[in-house]
Amino acid sequence: MTGFAEQELVGCTPPFPHWPPDRVAENMRLLLEELPFYEGLLFNKETSATLMAITFDQAKLNTKGRIETVKQIKAMADVFAQANGIELHYSGLPYIRTAVSEKIAHEMKMFVGLALLVTALILILFFRSVQAVLFPIIVVIFGVIWAFGTMVLIGYKITILTSLLAPLIIVIGIPNCILLLNKYQQEFQKHGNQVKALARTIYRIGASTFFANVTTALGFLVFAFTQSEVLTEFGIITSLNVMLTFVISLILIPIVFSFLPPPSAKQIKHLDRKGLSRLLARIDRWVHHYRWRVYGVVFIIIAVSLYGMSKITTVGFVVDDLPKKDIIYRDLKFFEKNFRGVLPFEVSIDTRKQGGALELKTLYKINRLQKLLAQYPQFSEPVSVAEGIKFSYQGLNDGDAKYYIIPNIQELARLRTYASTAKGNQRMFRSIIDSTNRITRVSFQVADVGSIEMKKIMDELQPRVDSIFDPKDYDVSLTGNSIIFLKNNDYLLLNLKESVLLAIVLIGTVMFFLFMSFRMVIIALIPSMIPLLLTAAFMGFFSIPLKPSTILIFSIAFGIASDGTMYFLTKYRQEVRKFGGSISKTVSLTIQETGISMIYTAVILFSGFFIFSASSFGGTAALGVLLSATLLIAMCSNLIFLPTLLMTLQKRLITRAFLKEPLIQVFDEEEDVELEHLQVQREVWQEFQQDDKE
Repeated sequence: MTGFAEQELVGCTPPFPHWPPDRVAENMRLLLEELPFYEGLLFNKETSATLMAITFDQAKLNTKGRIETVKQIKAMADVFAQANGIELHYSGLPYIRTAVSEKIAHEMKMFVGLALLVTALILILFFRSVQAVLFPIIVVIFGVIWAFGTMVLIGYKITILTSLLAPLIIVIGIPNCILLLNKYQQEFQKHGNQVKALARTIYRIGASTFFANVTTALGFLVFAFTQSEVLTEFGIITSLNVMLTFVISLILIPIVFSFLPPPSAKQIKHLDRKGLSRLLARIDRWVHHYRWRVYGVVFIIIAVSLYGMSKITTVGFVVDDLPKKDIIYRDLKFFEKNFRGVLPFEVSIDTRKQGGALELKTLYKINRLQKLLAQYPQFSEPVSVAEGIKFSYQGLNDGDAKYYIIPNIQELARLRTYASTAKGNQRMFRSIIDSTNRITRVSFQVADVGSIEMKKIMDELQPRVDSIFDPKDYDVSLTGNSIIFLKNNDYLLLNLKESVLLAIVLIGTVMFFLFMSFRMVIIALIPSMIPLLLTAAFMGFFSIPLKPSTILIFSIAFGIASDGTMYFLTKYRQEVRKFGGSISKTVSLTIQETGISMIYTAVILFSGFFIFSASSFGGTAALGVLLSATLLIAMCSNLIFLPTLLMTLQKRLITRAFLKEPLIQVFDEEEDVELEHLQVQREVWQEFQQDDKE
């Protein structure tokens, strides 16, 4: 097997270069059995597993050259394994990073293809028009091109999160096109004037879709405040391109369709689908006549959700996003079984004085520390200055295994004299001790036991370490990739929880500027919160842990779910001003006017996000399933529960708020467009005015 490590590349000369291979192998085996230093570190006597460590130059570790080097090493190793009939396993962070990056590149292409295919099929199903399929697809492709262009301009690289950018832009961008096309076709169906229909589409639905996209962008932007480089990049680049894609769709869709023939009777037939009309009529009846049943269902959902939330666990593994059948996961478990893991764990010891790391009392304390960690099956054999001295002392005594001990003070002095004259010893020791012999480290490998188990071990281990190294005399710290992962996991979970609250505050602020009423902000937020509660319940009931990859769901889902809320309430405000405060008529008309677009959008979002369930990464798959379910529930909440709230509260809270003049004006869909705002030919405007008078 082969392990990749993140250190300086070190070469070596083959032992016994002139001996036959069989003799070399036998002598190496006998030699290793007499050297306790290597047992459990480079070989496992019980399983006959042998480890070969290949280390990397730190300067090349984060370059593209690492990928090619790993591929070359693996190719040579595979040839060797096939020629000799030996089973090889690969692990180590450089190898894992390279293998995962290849998976990410493959899945990014797959998701883009699936997103385009799924959205195209749904558009065909809805609109039954080649034009209504082709041009929205072209719009989102432009959005994807812009997305990667902005990534290059900003200097961001493709990660497991940013690899989702392209399919996200497709899935989120298509609903913009649907809303615009639906409004365009609805307007044309009313009066048959193409120019007027396009003009009203831009002016009257442009503002509401703008705010809908703002809430979606905010749902992503909050990740920029997590102080995690990966999440910050994901939040910034996604939120930016959500808005850019909206701008592209708002500009291109009207322009393109202005050059195309007006919609035919066949193309607008979907607006009068009896099935959807019956469904919306049924929803309207539930809202008007069965409100308490709706509240009862909502109450049950909230109660079940709260119980499910209590069962959520918070745990993270370094490779928990990989399936158990994946070769990377299986190889990691092989290393854990034979060598107790490959994740670095370091104990740094500062003796606070020059030469202190080589004092006999320090060496004895290091030996006690190693015996302490030997009690934990999660930790490998150590590499330390104490082990190096024991190994050297054994060598000084003709390799006799009984001398694999820390010598007394006289023998230690003799060993130092020998070591000062021996070639290569300084280089060997410099990796675990500094030049002043003040600071040293004890290196272990640890199994990927998960953040919960690792935290438990650390809480138990820290006071025991302090009992060996008195904090008054030593500065001891526990570190390494395993500890860094644990701390980052806890830190990210805390920050991401805060990001959900930040998303609520920011989106609530946008709603306030739109409606100019704190009461309406509360009413608008409630329907968007219910899907999040139900999603949390799903995670609890189905044992989906809360971790950085799954907690993303809440901010994203809340941002997108708020789109439907704002779209519904914007239309409601327009209608309530027209009817002078008649709640019943306003609610009914709003359900009919917004229902088709909201259902179309929900289907697109559900299908689009569900494609992520095909990912080989567990976190991405869970993200896809949970997001798709959440957004479908959000549509039901906005179409059923939100109007039920409006009907119940009626004039006391709602009508007066909506009859106020808003800070941000959204054009009433029944008001005429100000002609001087539009830059078209005068004769077209004259025709436009004449149609309005008629």
